[in-house]
Amino acid sequence: MQFVQYNEQKQRGTLDFPIAIYHATEHHPQYVMAFHWHVEYEIIRIMEGKLTVTLDDRQVEAKAGDLVFVPGGTLHAGNPENCVYDCVVFDPKMLIRRDDACSVWMQRIVDRDLAVVDLPPRDAAMSAAAEQLFSSMAGKPEGWQLLVRGALYTLFGLAVSKGYLAPTPLRDGKNYRKVAQLKKVLALIEEQYGSPLTLADLSREAGMSPKYFCRFFQEMTHQTPIEYLNACRVEHACCQLLTTDQSVTEVAFSCGFNDLSYFIKTFKKKKGVTPKKYLRSPV
Repeated sequence: MQFVQYNEQKQRGTLDFPIAIYHATEHHPQYVMAFHWHVEYEIIRIMEGKLTVTLDDRQVEAKAGDLVFVPGGTLHAGNPENCVYDCVVFDPKMLIRRDDACSVWMQRIVDRDLAVVDLPPRDAAMSAAAEQLFSSMAGKPEGWQLLVRGALYTLFGLAVSKGYLAPTPLRDGKNYRKVAQLKKVLALIEEQYGSPLTLADLSREAGMSPKYFCRFFQEMTHQTPIEYLNACRVEHACCQLLTTDQSVTEVAFSCGFNDLSYFIKTFKKKKGVTPKKYLRSPV
């Protein structure tokens, strides 16, 4: 799986077939899916264990065999427990063709008028379509693009026919504002995680007092602001350790830690191993 940024703006696949697959196990540097969002649609398939997924202001617990549908623009995160999961991320506009009857449905999905608002029930036909989608993306047999496009149409067609695809719930103004405020803070953290950010800096970005901001942030993310900031720094440190020749000390300081021992302690708490042992782990 490629490394994930808070607001991903990367090219998926190719311009003429914009879709990509990612695979996450406990050895991946971003096994814990940090809060982020992207304009593309995402389908997550749980292979083993459990993944608690936050979608804007709600949570779903997905277990082996479940599929999670993430509409474009949704702020989402995933907390795995003994989990292996795959993600397919794609531009749903690839399924829209002019003067095509299917495009009426797909345009409503792109516009977020319709969405799979809950975990769809375990369904043999949905599972078969998902298997075709993920195995075709991973193996790329001859004609894999046809298989992938067909599987996506089948998944959304089944979601419509079985009642899994429904009008997107109207969000009241308060919840909408809360998600927007959180996105602003997370964007600041992603942009300036290497700087000495303070609680005052983060609360100011949200337009709140530090005391109220702490309650707000924990309610939305189930972490304190400092816990999230440190987790973000550790994830970036993992990427730098694996992709650069920087020393552990250099990585620590470039990721916003001003104390090496605190960095090692925080890294071990998040990853279960020290930075040096992490480098020797299979990825």
